Amino acid sequence: MYNPFSLEGKRILVTGASSGIGKATAIECSRMGASIIACGRDKERLEKTIAALDGKNHVSFVGDLRDSNALVSLVDSIPSVDGALFAAGLTLVYPMLFSDKEKFKALFETNFFAGAELLRLLVKKKKINAGGSLVYIVSIGGTNVFASGQTVYGTSKAALNAFVRYAAIELAPKKIRVNGISPGGVNTPMILEGNVSDEQLKKSIEDIPLKRYGEPEEIAKAAVYLLSNAASWVTGTTLVIDGGMSAK
Repeated sequence: MYNPFSLEGKRILVTGASSGIGKATAIECSRMGASIIACGRDKERLEKTIAALDGKNHVSFVGDLRDSNALVSLVDSIPSVDGALFAAGLTLVYPMLFSDKEKFKALFETNFFAGAELLRLLVKKKKINAGGSLVYIVSIGGTNVFASGQTVYGTSKAALNAFVRYAAIELAPKKIRVNGISPGGVNTPMILEGNVSDEQLKKSIEDIPLKRYGEPEEIAKAAVYLLSNAASWVTGTTLVIDGGMSAK
């Protein structure tokens, strides 16, 4: 049966695959026929991701991609890929006046530098096939929505959003596409990280026009689209999926 979103025969690298959006995307991609290289820091949770995948020929890589040696080891150990989802990320809620250099550095290491350096190495070592598609999980924070306490997180994601566009322009001659997905609040373990009270969480849901958080699978399905040949003329853009938040 014809399916423009099929990933049959494609090999997809997924970072942050041990939970949340990364895990959901690895599962959805496997259901669409892809073989998965799942990366994460937690070996036990990563094994659970691998066990949840459809099909065979999936592998895992346990490592902290903030470590340059781990990045090199990952790139050297994998075959070439047809696509990648960069989903590893952290959040941090702090007022701007308490957002010192160390807090910015901690989030940029995970949210920006790890994904940017991994792409550089993949391209340098020719590990991305022609026609490949790369997708970064960005955020509406720092690009579409600006809220108190989100200075560090939003700034790191805004930098990543700019990187997506620069990378798309430079890699277009190689027939490699680069796009982003900007989710709003998604029901993942990360949503509970930081200094956020139950009352603040409830209020944030009320601020969403559709009155709920998104689910990881809803973001994963968008990633499948961008990774598939159905999006073969899509590059240098960011798809917003936020329950209507950015429309306010």
